Amino acid sequence: MRVGLRCDAGPQRGVGHLVRSLALGEEFLARGARVEMFGSVESVAWAAAQLAARGVPLHPGPQTPAELVETARRHRLDVMVLDSYELDPAGAGALRAAGVVTLAVVDGDTRGQDADLYLDQNFGTRIDAPASRLLAGAEFALLRDSVVAARPPAPRPVAAPTLPRVLAFFGGTDAAGAAPVLARLLFGTGLPMELTVVVGRPEIGAELAEVPRGHGQALHPIPPTDALPALIRAADLVVSAAGTSTWELCCLGAPAALVCVVENQRESYHRVVEHGLVAGVGVLPELTADSAAGQAARALAGQVLSDLLTSPSGRAELAGRAWTVVDGRGRGRVADAVLARLTAAGVPAPHRQPQPTGVAVDHEPGQLGAEGERGHHAGQDEGPDRVQQPPGEPTGGPDHRQHQQGVRRQRRAAASECAKR
Repeated sequence: MRVGLRCDAGPQRGVGHLVRSLALGEEFLARGARVEMFGSVESVAWAAAQLAARGVPLHPGPQTPAELVETARRHRLDVMVLDSYELDPAGAGALRAAGVVTLAVVDGDTRGQDADLYLDQNFGTRIDAPASRLLAGAEFALLRDSVVAARPPAPRPVAAPTLPRVLAFFGGTDAAGAAPVLARLLFGTGLPMELTVVVGRPEIGAELAEVPRGHGQALHPIPPTDALPALIRAADLVVSAAGTSTWELCCLGAPAALVCVVENQRESYHRVVEHGLVAGVGVLPELTADSAAGQAARALAGQVLSDLLTSPSGRAELAGRAWTVVDGRGRGRVADAVLARLTAAGVPAPHRQPQPTGVAVDHEPGQLGAEGERGHHAGQDEGPDRVQQPPGEPTGGPDHRQHQQGVRRQRRAAASECAKR
């Protein structure tokens, strides 16, 4: 089985789309599939390193529906995952018509895409899509191997450190520039703390250096790191954006205070705050407004942070509720749904080693799956048009061509049937 991930990352886009797509890619890799990324990781070295570490090749991202179909055909993709707010919505329907099972990852709005499946991993989401094609809610949250592996077996107990350890991060690039704003609010409480801030861009680091600190307040800027799950578990309080990291924080049972940094986070932000999964610091444009309303927003945010820093029991209650909502198995549920669509279309499922849902397993070098595709370590460097054939059958022979044509006819028939539902 061949899976394509279509998403982009960059200093202004951030890395949220890539992180959740890559988490699903890890699940497919663990099941013996070949996974390829299509898009841009412009000026984000950390993101490119994540792909390289997993042996996932990166190709230019097709933009138009016709380009998406051509790319899927050229790379012989069985599945395409679309995770973008910018692509033409017609691309999903074009892929379906071409016989490619299509998963659209969305946030509250399908944007008119006609996909085989829609995934909205936001807590309590309400989305207008056919129920038979919808995967909705935090039970489908896409989390990386490193997060799932770090999930504690139970919610964290109440702890009362003399000097709270606070971790602040706002995506891989902090595109909205939230870190300096929240550092000022945290230090503005006047409470002692050890504040570690993940610095996504050099200009963020320069601005942080200018933030005044009081007695007993220490600032530790660090670059984006693979050790983030461990840092989250070690922190007494985590301050972050209300994006994809929300579900990582819940899975890890972290006491968290979130800020809404962009408009498309607003609904999800309010839902998780209202249900007591996290504390709400506010909406970033309001926190930075040079007005009486801005002053009031900053005062309220400062009080929320002060209450959290001085209440170990309050932090533990938040963490306990969050831990119960995201169990770390979401990506396995999503992969199961995709594979069910493939099976209906007549595509054999890839070979998978026995394992708990949502936990990846590395294959031995050279190990072959049921379709003859090499696993994560052995075949990811092969060219996009090279397919392992069964022994004795020449590549591109008539039997193989007839099989591929039959599979495509079955996929198109299945897609047509789904479209009628």
